[in-house]
Amino acid sequence: MLALYRKYRPKNLSDILGQEIIVEILRNAAKTDKLAHAYLFYGPRGSGKTTTARLVAKIANCEKRQKDEKFKISGEPCNGCRSCRETDEGRALDVIEIDAASNRGIDEIRNLKEGIRVSPALSRYKIYIIDEVHQLTKDAFNALLKTLEEPPAHAIFVLATTEYEKMPATIVSRTQRFHFKRLPLVKIIEKLKTISAAEKIKADDDALELIAASAEGSLRDAESLLDQIFGLEEKITLESVENIIGRVGFKKTSQMAELLFNNDLQKALSHLAKINEEGYNLVQFNKDLIHYLRRVLALKFSSALESEFKKELIEAELQAVKKHSQMLGSPADEQKTVNLIKSLIRAYTEMRYSPFVIVPLEVAIIENLKK
Repeated sequence: MLALYRKYRPKNLSDILGQEIIVEILRNAAKTDKLAHAYLFYGPRGSGKTTTARLVAKIANCEKRQKDEKFKISGEPCNGCRSCRETDEGRALDVIEIDAASNRGIDEIRNLKEGIRVSPALSRYKIYIIDEVHQLTKDAFNALLKTLEEPPAHAIFVLATTEYEKMPATIVSRTQRFHFKRLPLVKIIEKLKTISAAEKIKADDDALELIAASAEGSLRDAESLLDQIFGLEEKITLESVENIIGRVGFKKTSQMAELLFNNDLQKALSHLAKINEEGYNLVQFNKDLIHYLRRVLALKFSSALESEFKKELIEAELQAVKKHSQMLGSPADEQKTVNLIKSLIRAYTEMRYSPFVIVPLEVAIIENLKK
């Protein structure tokens, strides 16, 4: 049985979520047969880099595109020809995927250089997809550079990395570069709802929202987590997600923020104690609380940020943040929130290495709320 993230992997450029500009550029290149000889896709994990690389491979070698001029102007693969099917199934002889994390040496790149001289076995192009390319050694990069400088006409390279800053400038300058953005929360939630409906998975909306939030912008992580939880629960509820991943939902974080803004020390400590007793990850809870408070503070000083926060929060969550932002009525309230965030950040650092995880967080709350 296929994992959900593989089963629902995009088969067309139009299916790629959250990367509209990249999709448009690649589609236009496909329409005019102007695919570049080397691409560099960079950005956070799960944002669609490898999936898009495979779509480039499908488009380049799609047999219907080569024969049907009317179809070519769609800028998409047909998904029906031999080449498209073999690429989808991972058995295309002319699509070579290399994981640089485990094949990072000079020998692997030398083998690539030898293999690239040979014409494609069955297709128009030989496509080399090198994932986590930043992990190649210095010598391997130098060997790859020679190939990128004078690539054969039948070769296309797609390099993918999560760490752009580690890429040599000499390699970067010989590629077309595309930055993949972290996916907005709303887009991930929409996809999870689509998958749940297709797979007949019973899931509460707030449960899917927590799964999406836990993925931190990675659609693949969200789909994998949904798959994991569905294997354990007949119906996915917020409580079951919280228990499985050890992370509290937005509501509990917002309730804590409310108590902090109301300076209710006793209830704030009780709320924290209850979360701790239920076995949730307090380090992650503090991290979520810091992000919540910084949104509240930022929105107080710049209402224009509301449009950005809409990408990270659903409407009900955004309204909660706005409500708390309006509670900061005076400069003293604003400064108090700044001090609280600083204390929580210090507590976060200490919590990660402390055998008494709850203590730094409790102390931070007491210091900022005591009368």
